[in-house]
Amino acid sequence: MISGQDGFSIGYLMNRDESPPPQTIPEAHSEIIPNPSKILDLMFPFDSETQISICLKVDAKDGCGGHAWPAGETLASYIARKGPDYIRGKAILELGSGTGLVGLLVGRMGGARSICITDQKPMLSLMRDNVALNGLESSVQVEELNWGEQLSPSVTSQRVDLVLAADCVYFEPSFPLLVQTLRDLIQPGTETLFCYAKRRKADKRFFALLKKSFSWEEIQADEDKPINSPAPVYLYRLLRRT
Repeated sequence: MISGQDGFSIGYLMNRDESPPPQTIPEAHSEIIPNPSKILDLMFPFDSETQISICLKVDAKDGCGGHAWPAGETLASYIARKGPDYIRGKAILELGSGTGLVGLLVGRMGGARSICITDQKPMLSLMRDNVALNGLESSVQVEELNWGEQLSPSVTSQRVDLVLAADCVYFEPSFPLLVQTLRDLIQPGTETLFCYAKRRKADKRFFALLKKSFSWEEIQADEDKPINSPAPVYLYRLLRRT
């Protein structure tokens, strides 16, 4: 059992015997990572008496997005502490979901009008597995979304009230594509939580691009950050420039 602060904990429940060989992890995501294929049990404080449990399959065979990274854990913990009123009645979309952790947490809280978790095609199978592991097939939608491309009708069929993104700043060629997708999704009045682990000086280029269309304010979420994170984690609220 790996325990963090304020009740946050990750426990390894099961290892798969057929674990594939580790992939080469991009430099930005070069932290030491566990065996690439296993199932974790994650607990997030929900209120003073209860916790939300997430059963999470992690699998590196299709890329580093298949891990539970610190920014995702931080964002999930922050939303859990905000409570169900924070998401009640909202249409919520997560970008670069990877395992789907943040969207799964929102689904387990209940009360959202809709929840859509998105990523590139290689990650969709893992995301669907995790939706099924948590019994959320009726409330969490899995969709392919490639940054920089035109948004599909399944994504744009309703106005998005809350956009979530965690650990999306790691591959420099994708920086302008991510900014373009944020511009396409976020309208005045759309709330956006953007959680970021600072790893490289090159990340400044992403924020230079982002600054052309957005401003941001830091949310103090120290109690939500895993104490063993190898990189400092920041949580921002993005605001669309008018």
